[in-house]
Formats: sequence, C-alpha cells, structure tokens
Amino acid sequence: MAEARHEPGRVPAIILAVLVHVAFIAVLVFGVDWQTREPAPVVAELWNSLPGVTPPPPPPKPEPAPEPKPQPEPPKPRPEPKPEPKVDKADIELKAKEAKRKQEEEKKKEEKRKEEEIKKETERKETEKKKMEDRRKEELRQQMLKQEAEVRQQALRDADAKIQARQQATAARNSLVNDYRGRIQAKIKPLIVGQPCAPLDNPEVEFEVRLMPTGMLLVDPHLKKTSGSAQCDQAIERAILRAQPLPLPPDTTLFADFRELNLKFRPNE
Repeated sequence: MAEARHEPGRVPAIILAVLVHVAFIAVLVFGVDWQTREPAPVVAELWNSLPGVTPPPPPPKPEPAPEPKPQPEPPKPRPEPKPEPKVDKADIELKAKEAKRKQEEEKKKEEKRKEEEIKKETERKETEKKKMEDRRKEELRQQMLKQEAEVRQQALRDADAKIQARQQATAARNSLVNDYRGRIQAKIKPLIVGQPCAPLDNPEVEFEVRLMPTGMLLVDPHLKKTSGSAQCDQAIERAILRAQPLPLPPDTTLFADFRELNLKFRPNE
C-alpha cells in the first residue's frame, strides 16, 4: 500500500469551508425571524385648542473656532545607509593601473607640449636671428652699393676732370701751336717779293718743311701745291730759307707739332 502524501494547506482549507457554511446558515435564520415580527402600534394625542406658540430662542452664537495649532513637521525619514561596496582587490589594482596609465599619458602630453613650446621658441629665435642677419647683410650690401656708386661717381668725376684737363691742355697746346705757326707765317711773308706773284689771281702756295729743334730747316722746303708760276713758287721758297731760324715754342714737348709743317701762303693778300 502506498504511503499517503501530505499536502500542505489542506487542513486550513477545510476549516475555512466549514466556517463559510456556518455563517451562511446563520444569515438565513436571522433573516426569516426579522421578517415574521408584527409592527408596533402608533399612538396619537388630540388637542381642543392650540397652546400659545412661544418663539424659539435665538440660536447661540457660534464660538470662534480656535486657530489651528501648527502641526509639527513629521521627522524626515533617515536615509538608509548604503551598503558598502564589496572591495575587489583585482578591481582596485585595475583602477590603480588605469589611473597610473592616465597619469603617464598626461605626463607624456605635458612633456610633448613643453617640447613643442621649446621647439617653437627655438624656431622663433632662429627666425629672428636669420632676419637680423639678413637685415645686416642687406645693410652691408646697401652700404657697399652706395660706396661703389660713390666710387663710380668719383671715377666719373675724375674722368671728366681728366678729359676736361686734356681738352684744356689740348686747346692750350693747339692755341700755342697755332700761335707759333702764325708767328712762322708772319716772319716768312714779309720776305716774299710780290712782283713775280702779282700777275696771278690770288694764288695759294703750299710748302712742306722739316725743322730741327733749333728752328733751322732739316732739308729744303718741299712744294706741295704750286701757284701755277715757277717764279712765284721760287720767290716763296727763298723767303722761307731767309726766315731761318723759324720761331718755335720754348716747350720742347711741343716740337712734335713743328717737326713737319705744311705752310700755306697767299702772297697777293
């Protein structure tokens, strides 16, 4: 035979069912008894005349309601203490490592930032130094250009002065040479006998002469242009020979201009 299984809650359920049935039976009994009772008789009094009606007294004045007393605030509930978190050693070590890693990263970032600032400052100083050097070089270059320009201008002024001096010397030399050539012409012309050249129509005669520093002729005069009359040409040649020594400037450096002379004559002028 199998052992009876014990079911929890079975006995309270049976008791509850019995109580419900008892209460239902009591309700039925008391309800029928209330419906079978006879009602009580009603009694009424008869009056010959109505008594004097007295007015009702005035209602009493209501007393002022007392002011409500301030109710004290209910005490605030104390916050329940939070349960302390369980300490996990591995979590603590992980957080410590993470904090150390972040600290190292921040340190590296700060070092990198300082290195970049130092680099920028160094570059700025190098740039400023280069600008100053370039400025000094440019100033030196400008000074050299200015000096070169001044030297060129001075050289041009010196060259102009030399040219002017040479021109003046040349002009003075030519003037002196022309002056002595005029003196030579003036010394020879009075010695020309005009009769052989008179019949001619204003002839022009040209002789080439070679002189020595003493003014004497090195060789006889050479006829380069004839008047058309041999007698007139010979008369002029004799006048040149008689005019020796011909006047020469005292400056021996001018003798090169008198070594060979072309003398032109118009005997009829």
